Amino acid sequence: MKYRSALVVDDDAGTRDTISDAVQRAGFEVSTAARGRTALAHLDDVQPDLVVLELTLPDIDGLEVCRRIRSSSDCYIVFVSERQDEIDLLLGLEAGADDFMGKPVSPRELQARIAALFRRPRSSSAAPRPASVNRDGRIEGGGGLVLDRHARDVEVNGRPVELTRTEFDLLTALATRPGVVMRRNELLREVWETEHATDTHLVDVHVANVRRKLREHGEERWIRTVRGVGFRFDAA
Repeated sequence: MKYRSALVVDDDAGTRDTISDAVQRAGFEVSTAARGRTALAHLDDVQPDLVVLELTLPDIDGLEVCRRIRSSSDCYIVFVSERQDEIDLLLGLEAGADDFMGKPVSPRELQARIAALFRRPRSSSAAPRPASVNRDGRIEGGGGLVLDRHARDVEVNGRPVELTRTEFDLLTALATRPGVVMRRNELLREVWETEHATDTHLVDVHVANVRRKLREHGEERWIRTVRGVGFRFDAA
């Protein structure tokens, strides 16, 4: 059996051991680092499928470590931190993280979140093709927006839009149901495979990130907020 590889980066030895044990029990071969520079130096050797990363590190800020990892790897990244303000969550997700957990870390919750990340389908073959998806897996949202579910690419007016895994899954969930309002808890179930009420802010932050990245390439507003309910994709 080939185990997945994980990298745990935290300068606190006790927390690092707790996280490492939980990740190992989830079926991963675990490597650890106490510093951001050490983690980056061993990234090619470890080639992790998962990185659990402390937001505050003594040498390189965790946000910068996340950005550098994301520039060369599509692995899942989970931030852990005692800093749990909204701005910290926002910055972590904007840097490319897939999830964010507060400290002290609950091993069971961490394992559940990791399992949910790796259960998420990565191609359209996992579900029936919606009527809005072409035979080649392309979704045309109008206004120059094109999603390719097979290649997991997004373009606006022929220019590629760089989305994280989670951002792509969120946009796809909305775009395959044009005109349908999706509640936050529905998006949590489909994209994150969780229904924790405390996680609904994850949806808002990721929607904001997707909107910002799309606006960099086009003038249309594809994702609409339905106040008090959720979000709706409107083809341009």
